[in-house]
Amino acid sequence: MNTYSPYYTFDRKDWKVAHEDSPLPLTEEEFERLKGLNEKISLREVRDIYLPLTRLIHLYVSAFQQLQEKMNTFTGIRAPKSPYIIGIAGSVAVGKSTTARLLQTLLSRWQEHPRVDLVTTDGFLYPNRVLEEKGIMNKKGFPESYDIKKLMQFISSVKSGQPALKAPVYSHLAYDILTDEEQLIDQPDILILEGINVLQVNTEAPVFISDFFDFSIYIDAEEQDIRSWYIERYQLLRDTAFQDPRSYFHKFASLSEEEAVQNASEIWRTINLKNLMENILPTKARAKLILKKGPDHQIQQVLLRK
Repeated sequence: MNTYSPYYTFDRKDWKVAHEDSPLPLTEEEFERLKGLNEKISLREVRDIYLPLTRLIHLYVSAFQQLQEKMNTFTGIRAPKSPYIIGIAGSVAVGKSTTARLLQTLLSRWQEHPRVDLVTTDGFLYPNRVLEEKGIMNKKGFPESYDIKKLMQFISSVKSGQPALKAPVYSHLAYDILTDEEQLIDQPDILILEGINVLQVNTEAPVFISDFFDFSIYIDAEEQDIRSWYIERYQLLRDTAFQDPRSYFHKFASLSEEEAVQNASEIWRTINLKNLMENILPTKARAKLILKKGPDHQIQQVLLRK
């Protein structure tokens, strides 16, 4: 381990060794529901990587809650409960959603913080009609495609302890914001905010989304591996979700395997890779913790900022 590195660096063996005997508060049925479409992840991965990670986060949350109590005593003011906020960032197709769902479930099993909510930044994308008006429909997922003002207002209100907040909901089937559906966020113990853009900064803004985070995670992998996972997921979606006539991408359901690979490769090259290199990857060093995946989706290395 490099003494002067800003990170403590652990390989799988070192990371898991202190928690090998911890019980896994997750059934196989629950685990299967939490997995992503093409996530090759096992319960051993949960036991080796995510169980120690949730214990670490639990220590941070407990200290945060104790500090809040001491601050209330010091100020003499009973402030509204402020949730512990975790940001999860990384490329399209790298496995952010699975990581977020696993952490939500595992963290909620601790009696000290049973209420764990998960919000994705997809809900804060501009509706398709707005993206079309702005001429940036082909840049969905880029910083300019999000209603940052709305997202900042939401995360600021959550952090201040405001009750009964409503977050917009995004449908991957419709590929758009749902106008008749909202997610209620009512003073959780922990809020997980997952999205490719959560660690990005705007040099013109006085504050950033990540200023409200208490802990942040970046899911990392080599570009060629993420590209392969994206193409594999696209092919699976062609055979499943795209077959639904209500799907925005139903027009791609009849593509041959060769055509699907070609189309997915082009989307990756012209949109997702560009976004990764220009906007997402540069934010990696801002994360408190980095999970480095290998070609098989398994996490090979954990980097924890000192």
